[in-house]
Amino acid sequence: MAIRTKARVFTYNQRLCKLLTLNESFLTVPLPAMDADKEAGDDEDDFKPLTAQEAMAWRKRHPSVSVWRMVTAQAVVGVLVVLVAWLVSGQKHIAWSAGYGALAVVLPAALFARGMGRKRHSAKAMMAGFFGWEMAKIGLTVAMLAAAPKLIAPLSWLALMAGMVVTMKTYWIALWARPGVRKTD
Repeated sequence: MAIRTKARVFTYNQRLCKLLTLNESFLTVPLPAMDADKEAGDDEDDFKPLTAQEAMAWRKRHPSVSVWRMVTAQAVVGVLVVLVAWLVSGQKHIAWSAGYGALAVVLPAALFARGMGRKRHSAKAMMAGFFGWEMAKIGLTVAMLAAAPKLIAPLSWLALMAGMVVTMKTYWIALWARPGVRKTD
């Protein structure tokens, strides 16, 4: 005999769960019925469209960040990583490895930014472009990492990875510290 307990399931699964509870041998946990007016996305009372003035004020408080500014910030952080690696280790091959790691982030990001900068007329074309350029970015990164041992004489994988990670984290630092954002909400 099956143990019956009441379980709460998100409303977007309700149709599937009703089908599954019809077959008692498959699912032994009956689900409580949800109110039809409490379906996911039916929070019309909470939604209030912005007026034109409110939208302009919101845009003023949340300015957009240029993709090229992000790529430039990554390049600057990459140069700083190279300087720190050279000053800390005192060895040129450590600095070259860290710099190549930063370059393995900056160059594909610049390729992606350039590819996504083109205007597209449909959402389908935008998504196809996004996935295509993201695959090109990943492919270029993998190719650069595969070529690293041949291009950097005594390669330091630790310095290369440190350069990559610190340069990648520039996105978070730049978004957190971007100028002009006032938190008044």
